[in-house]
Amino acid sequence: LGRTNAEIAAELYVSLSTVKTHLSSVQLKLDARNRVEIAAWAWQNGYAQPTG
Repeated sequence: LGRTNAEIAAELYVSLSTVKTHLSSVQLKLDARNRVEIAAWAWQNGYAQPTG
């Protein structure tokens, strides 16, 4: 499963607004409609791998 913005912020020791800003920037650069499309792009380009 994916992580919430709050979980990402806690894991990276950054603020929630920082996570939201970075996700928004990535979404804009990839022309993605949502974070699912960001995840799909990451998977297709070798940046994400299965867990478990």
